[in-house]
Order: sequence, then structure tokens, then C-alpha cells
Amino acid sequence: MNSSAAVQPPSAKALLPLALFLALFLGTGIYFQSEGVEYAFYQLPSPVAILPAIALGILLSKQAFEERIATFVAGVGDSNIVTMCMIYLLAGAFSTVAEATGGVDAMVALGLNVIPASFLIPGLFLIAGVISTAMGTSMGTLAALAPVVLGIGEATDISLPLLAGVLVSGAMFGDNLSIISDTTIAATRTQGCSMRDKFRANLKIAIPAAIITVLWLVSYDTSNVPIKIPEANLWLCLPYFVIIVLAVMGLNVFAVLGLGIVLAAAFGMVTVDYQWVKFSQDIYDGFTSMQEIFLLSLLIGGLSGLIRQQGGLAFLARVVEAVSSRVSKHKQRSSAFGIAGLTSLTNLCVANNTVSILLAGEVSKRLAKQGNLAPRQSASLLDIFACTVQGALPYGAQALLMGASFGISPLSVSLHTGYCFILGSVALLMILWRRPLEDREPQSKEAAV
Repeated sequence: MNSSAAVQPPSAKALLPLALFLALFLGTGIYFQSEGVEYAFYQLPSPVAILPAIALGILLSKQAFEERIATFVAGVGDSNIVTMCMIYLLAGAFSTVAEATGGVDAMVALGLNVIPASFLIPGLFLIAGVISTAMGTSMGTLAALAPVVLGIGEATDISLPLLAGVLVSGAMFGDNLSIISDTTIAATRTQGCSMRDKFRANLKIAIPAAIITVLWLVSYDTSNVPIKIPEANLWLCLPYFVIIVLAVMGLNVFAVLGLGIVLAAAFGMVTVDYQWVKFSQDIYDGFTSMQEIFLLSLLIGGLSGLIRQQGGLAFLARVVEAVSSRVSKHKQRSSAFGIAGLTSLTNLCVANNTVSILLAGEVSKRLAKQGNLAPRQSASLLDIFACTVQGALPYGAQALLMGASFGISPLSVSLHTGYCFILGSVALLMILWRRPLEDREPQSKEAAV
């Protein structure tokens, strides 16, 4: 950020731009929802909704006008923000290329081949989780699996809301863990930790929650359900597994995603006559698929710079710390509750888990430092509670998509996303009764990438 700009004392007034952004984003969503518009909370693009907030932030600043602009631009150009945006582009390119070469169909076919009919419901949860982990997008996973699972539901007497809820649960499980998801990228960059460290911290909470979810879903008897497996070349699954393994091994994320793009294209050229021209076009399509979050990240970085300089983030951190300290006198638990509560509240307002992480990221980092939480732990808490709330929101994109695809109420979808409720409960229990917040192992030297 602009080091020459003196940070003002904590001030509630400095948070007015953020309140304006949330009011515009949430208010238009509620209005369109009342009018029965599909994807109501996505009618006003978030990069546009934030523009009046930026203007207000500039007007409220006490700096000279040129210095205000310099503070905003310094926030936009922060190295963490720029790095995060570059990762978004590469992740979008990999996802698009892998899907174009048949990788998504291959992942679906592989999952249905190895899951027996009697294990169908928990199997669908696991399939969605694996695909979402590999693709890095819950929405892409749901779009790929919805037609297959809807066919299963129509051919059987299995509840459609249950099937939809199971798919959303699995998609959020993978989205939370994936090293190429925008939530992971945002969480690790804002907290300054490596993706491998955040992944390991996440596993300690996500795996117990997933096991409990599977045990619950096993109670549904589906042994007589017919399953139609789509045709696909299973070799096309390899690029997905390669990037997961390399990421867990700690290879630089730029190298991981670059290699993933090349491997996906190479497998496509060998198996499905994938052409170089189409390859270049798909890379660009992948870039454009990240346009909204790319622009929003840059603009939020600038707005955060203004709010920080005016003392807004210091005020918010002080308030959250005071409230969370009343919940627990234990310093680390207090910080963990503060991060969880702030992220959840933000996600309830904006109905977008990545946006909520971006908005809560800097205050969460400050809380983590005050509570002696390792960056990987604060990043894990950010991602977990953002995904927990997002998956359970009836006005979130996931519930809206499945409601439209299955012809059912989005509320009925969100009520069946059992994993999201279980994940949040497990995370809270671990904060309360275990000691997951102690930094028992050294943090990776590599920060975020």
C-alpha cells in the first residue's frame, strides 16, 4: 500500500463505503428476489455495485485529492491482489481447457464406475466433492452433474431436493478444499500462507465433517436404482489428479496451473483431436470466465486501501475483537470466533463466498495476529465459514442453480445441504473443545504461492 499515507485513528465513519456496497448489493438482490427474477442477487454485477462505494471512500478521505487517488491505486496494485488475480486467470484457463477436452465427463464417468448402486447417495456426494476439488468451482461441478443426477431422480423415487442438496454439499466440500478454487486463492493470499498449509489445516475439519455426512447418507437405500454412466475417456482424468498431487507436494501454484493447462491440452490433442486454435481460444475463454472476480478483487483492494488509511479496518477489528472476547476469554478462541462470525455475516450480506473472504480478509489477518493464530489457520477458518454459509443460503448461486435445474424451490435445496451445516458445527466444536489453534508444525516458507 501507499506507505506515505498516514493511517488515521480507528473510525466508524470510514466503514460507510463498505456499508454502501453491501446495501447496494444486498438491496438490489432482495428487490429482484421479490419480483421473482432468477438469480436475483446476481442482477447487479458486483464490480459495478462497488463503484459508488469507491467514490464515497474518495470523498470521505481527508487527504489531498491526488493522494486519495494514490492510496486507491496503491491498494489496487498491492502484490497480494495482483498475484491473486493472476492465479484466477490461470485457474480459469485450466478449468475451461480441461472441460473442453472432456475432462469433466471423464471425472463423472470415473466416479459412477466406482460407486455401487447401494452407495449412490453418499457416492454422489463424494463424486461431486472430487470433481469440485479438481475443477476448483462448485458452480461448474453442479452444472456438469445436474443433468446426470436429475435423470437418476426422474427414473426413481429419490427426493429431488435431497439429490440437489447432496450435490451442493459435495460441491462445497470440494470448493473449500481445492487449491485452484477462487475461495482458496483469496483466503491464502489475504492471510499470507501457502495453499499446501491451508489445505492441510482444512483437512482436519473437512474430513471429519465429510465422514459424518457419508454415515448419514448411507441410511438411504438405493440398491435398486438404475444408473446410466456417460461415455468418456478416463485417461482425461489424469490432468486433474496431477495438479492435486503437485499442489499438495508444495509446487509453486503458477507452475502447477501452467503444467495442468499443458497436460489437459496434450491429452485432448491425443485423444479427441483437440486443435491448437481451439486451445488458444479456450485459454482466453477461461480468462474471461474470471472477469467478474478479477475486477472485483482489484476494486476491493483499492477500496480496502482507502478504508484502511481512514481507520475503518482498525475500528472494525477492534469491534469484532471486543465481541468475540465476550464469547471466549481464551485469546486464540476469541480470534477464531471473530473470524468465523465476520466471514459468516459478510457472506449472508453478499451471497458470494469469495467476495466475503475478500471483504473480511484483512480484518481476519489482523485478528489472527492478535490471537496468535497461524496464517494457515485463519485462511482455513475464512474458507470454511464462507463455504458453510454459501452452501446453506437459499439465495446463493448454488441453491438457485439447482432449484432452476431440478424445478424445485431453492429453499428446499438449501435445507438439504447437510454437509454445510455439519462442517460449520464441526469447526465450532473444534474451536471450543479441542486445541486445533496451536501452531504445532512450522509454517511453509513459501507464502501463498
